[in-house]
Amino acid sequence: MDEILRALYQTIINRRDNPQEGSYTCYLLDTGLDKILKKVGEESAETIIAAKNGDKENLTGEIGDLIYHLMVMMVKCDLPLDAVLAELDKRSEKTGNLKQFKVTDKNT
Repeated sequence: MDEILRALYQTIINRRDNPQEGSYTCYLLDTGLDKILKKVGEESAETIIAAKNGDKENLTGEIGDLIYHLMVMMVKCDLPLDAVLAELDKRSEKTGNLKQFKVTDKNT
């Protein structure tokens, strides 16, 4: 999966650096961060609804759309993919370690 994400990220960078007429990615990047963020929000909501409805085929497509739009956002914000992958790698080292939650006594 790492290779697929890297290829997608590189394609988005390539569209930014070498705009192509009719490219949806170029349209998003040219329109600006607000439009990209709106799409991230829309795709997030659609992903949630697809998960709630239990439609795995639709859920798969919506997750793909969400990942794509998140990566467009990352490129627009100059956030390297390697930074996110490093963060995920760091978090994977904590697998199995539950966070300790503060217990509040509501009777006191």
